[in-house]
Amino acid sequence: MSTPAYGLWFLVIINSLVFLIFLYSFTQPRTPRDWRSFGAMSAFLIALFTEMYGFPLTLYLLSGWLQSRYPGVDWFAHDAGHLLEMLLGWRANPHFGPFHLLSFAFIGGGFWLLAAAWKVLYAAQRAHALATSGPYAYIRHPQYAAFVLIMFGFLLQWPTVLTLAMFPVLTWMYVRLARREEQEVRAEFGEQYARYAAETPAFLPRLGA
Repeated sequence: MSTPAYGLWFLVIINSLVFLIFLYSFTQPRTPRDWRSFGAMSAFLIALFTEMYGFPLTLYLLSGWLQSRYPGVDWFAHDAGHLLEMLLGWRANPHFGPFHLLSFAFIGGGFWLLAAAWKVLYAAQRAHALATSGPYAYIRHPQYAAFVLIMFGFLLQWPTVLTLAMFPVLTWMYVRLARREEQEVRAEFGEQYARYAAETPAFLPRLGA
């Protein structure tokens, strides 16, 4: 008997829990703002794994067009969910496809950035100081940048209609959260933060920095 490609809700739950626990350990949300950013990322991951193992909504919605354009592909096989590899003709194992491998770099880099930023931020909060070392020496909001890197990595690996729609909305939400955070930090640290903000980009490090 062949293994079903979807309807594997146990895998949806397990993968969601693993990544959410992993994410929680990196972010340690405390404030309402922390929980909003964690919750938004959690919704993205649950939507992703629901389509990856539960119900392939995107493939159902696009099945007519996909079948007419690519008649040689079984679009309801699990590997077909790696849409970028499929659309560009990668017929080998998609787990070793270029987009899948590139996604690991973005996801891994995002989690590394989260861990490095949290270590610096936690130490700064305990000392009631401004976080300016580590990743904060290059960008002012490394944690929010890390969330975007992780989401983009998963989009490269397994794009879906829902997560593609969520990505710009969540990115905009993280930018707004960062702006609100800046107002509070500016009020607390005044001129010190003003000098730091003038020298340090918000989300993208300067080339050659």
